[in-house]
Formats: sequence, structure tokens, C-alpha cells
Amino acid sequence: MTTTRFAPSPTGYIHVGNLRTALMNYLIARKAGGTFILRIDDTDPERSKEEYVDAIKQDLEWLGLTWDKVERQSERLDRYAEAADKLREIGRFYEAFETPTELDLKRKKQLNMGKPPVYDRAALTLSDAEKDALRAERGNGVWRFKLDHERIDWNDGILGDISIDAASVSDPVLIRGDGQVLYTIASVVDDTDMGVTHVVRGSDHVTNTATQIQIMSALGHGHPEFAHHSLLTGPQGEALSKRLGTLALRDLREAGVKPMALLSLMARLGSSDPVELRHEMAELVEGFDINRFGSAPTKFDADDLYPLTARYLQGLPLSAVQSHVAAAGVPEDKQEAFWGVAKENITTLKDLEGWWVLCRDGAEPLIAEEDKEFIAEAMALLPEGPYDSESWGKWTAAVKEKTGRKGKGLFMPLRKAVTGMERGPDMSALLALMETVRARG
Repeated sequence: MTTTRFAPSPTGYIHVGNLRTALMNYLIARKAGGTFILRIDDTDPERSKEEYVDAIKQDLEWLGLTWDKVERQSERLDRYAEAADKLREIGRFYEAFETPTELDLKRKKQLNMGKPPVYDRAALTLSDAEKDALRAERGNGVWRFKLDHERIDWNDGILGDISIDAASVSDPVLIRGDGQVLYTIASVVDDTDMGVTHVVRGSDHVTNTATQIQIMSALGHGHPEFAHHSLLTGPQGEALSKRLGTLALRDLREAGVKPMALLSLMARLGSSDPVELRHEMAELVEGFDINRFGSAPTKFDADDLYPLTARYLQGLPLSAVQSHVAAAGVPEDKQEAFWGVAKENITTLKDLEGWWVLCRDGAEPLIAEEDKEFIAEAMALLPEGPYDSESWGKWTAAVKEKTGRKGKGLFMPLRKAVTGMERGPDMSALLALMETVRARG
């Protein structure tokens, strides 16, 4: 059975970069009728916060990315210890004691010599007595996985055939000196124990994948199918990392972005298929193909979410938004007509209140100097409300007959005087909802 996972660290809120990974794994699982696991990567007790665990679940639920089961890495430390013991037994795990400063000096020396800045494995030459002395002086060392210096190959679902020379990669640290288990081994153990068949993640993990394939092999396991999606950039190609704090999913939700607008964009962004607004998750599942995504950096512009949100809202019946319409203050007997007018002219549901204020209180008129006399004449012909769908037509016909104006010269100044705007809804429908026209003076 196809099994995928999304493994966020609960050290902050999910942003659009995380969402790309979550969505791709979710769609692969759902299209195959498989299992989607939410795996909380909380092995760092200092930075992991329960409030972020809750927030991750809330954001995924808002988007409709439902999971089949939840796993927490903090509850699986015994399994990671077992894997570490096995690696020690087979001679693939060793303790190293260099300080960060010492490692930095080694890297600089290697670079100056034109060599790749990889760990030199000096710890492998230490005697037991030397290790004891270092442990007494510095505390416990880190534990590194000893890579076999051979090529690591796999066929990537997005990048194609990948081949990495393990000799160009440092032996990865899997356990820190304070005993904290790091992502590289925790993920290996979880993926094998949980039967994960497909892993989609960012292209910044390619080297991790190479080392994890060797760790899986050392522990006696095959590896999942890997696919590494491109990283998102800003609209001008700039690094998105500096802006991710403002692109948290909860911030987009607060700004009025609708889930299907966000999902429709993210399910196609960076692929050879055009972005198309979908109204149902099933449509996204059916149309998803990981092989259609490219490796080039992918531009993301949050502004693209708002036209999609507007189009999504246009397709909704009143029943889907009635609570929002009511919250804007619209009386029940006017809600259907109001939504019919407003939905074509809003970007997010936050705009509803402004439209109802216009209907209820009127707008500050926008009158050009050359139109003042004309507007005064016109307003004298506007009867007292309440208005209906025929009021605009009757009024403009009377004004045309009285002033001789027609076409744009008739309708535009009247729209601006009544609404304070140069464009907007059909005036017959809008005037029927208006209780006050301020330009009447």
C-alpha cells in the first residue's frame, strides 16, 4: 500500500514552503487510496512546543488535509536507541569529540588545499584511553555514521537519475553530545517501521537522502521512492526564506485567503500544468502527477492567491457564506440580493462589511467640478426610497430626458455620485439595496 508522511517540527507555524511538501505527499497517498501519516518531529525538547503541534493540526484541518494517523518521534526514542546500537555492533557508528571551532578550522584548511570540506574521520584513530580523556574533558561526543565511500544512486521522481559520491559528504552526525537524536536517523527508523513508500521533500534534502539510503541499507532495509521538489522563491526570484514569517498559513487564513485557492495554486505551482481553480479536493487528487514538476526554482507570489480566492467566492451560494453576510450586518430579507451583488465585487469575505456600509449609509459622493450642476439636477429627480430593481432605469431615463446627457456621460457621473467609485456592481441591483444616497444633499 502507498504510504506517505508529512513530518513537521513543532518549532513554529506552518508556512507555504511546508505546505508544498505536505500537499504533495497527501495527494500521492489519496490518489493511490493509501495512507497519509502526520509525523511530529519533536525530538528537540528545547524548541518543540505543544502549541505548535496544535497549530499544525489546525492549519492542516483548515485546508482539508486530513491524516490517517499521528505519530510523535518523542514517543519513539527507544526505537532510535535500538537502531543506534545495531549501527555500533556492525561498526558503522563512532563517537567524535571535535568542538565546533575545531571543525571550522578543519573545513577552512581543506578548502585552502582545494579539497572538499568533509569530516576527516580523525575520531576513528582515537584509542579507548584517548576517548576516555576527551569524554572527561569535554563530555560525551557526537555519534557519526560511517559512510561507505561509494556512489549512492537513485531515480528521483522529480530530479531524475541522481548519483552522489559518498566520499564528498561528511559522515553525518546522528546523535548529539547531549543525547538528542537528530532527524537523519529518526526519519530512517520511522520511514522503515511505518512502511513509508514515497517521500517528497525539498531539494535541500538531496544530500540527506543519499546518507539516509546508506543508513537504511546498513540497517537491512530498502528505501522509499524519493522525489525532491524545487524550493520556492519570491516573485522576483529572491530567497523566500526571509519572508516566510509573513507567509504562515494562519496569516494567509487571517488575510481572507480560501483553502481551495491556496491548494489550487500549490498543487500546480512549478509543474508543466497551468494553475486552475478547483472547488473540490477530489479534483486536485485526480489531476496530480508528481512527474510533471520541474527542478527549477519556483516563484511564489502571495498576491496570486487573491484573484483565485475572489473567483472561488463567486461560485458559492449564499448558504456557504451566510454567517459572514449576517456578521456584516445585512438583514436576513436582503441577504440573498446583497450576496448576488457583493460576490462579484469582493476579493475576500472581509470586504463584505464595506459593501454593506455603502448600502446602509451611502457613500461620500465623487463629483467632478464640471459635473456639479448636472448632479444637482439629477439628484432632484431621484425619488425617496425604498428602491427596487427598476429604480435605476427609471431615474436615469428621467435624467436623460431632462439634461440630454446619454451613454458614459450620463451613467459614469451618476455612479460616482451614488457610490463614490468609478466601477462596481450593476447599478440596478446596487441601488435596490441602498437605503441612503448621500449625494441627495
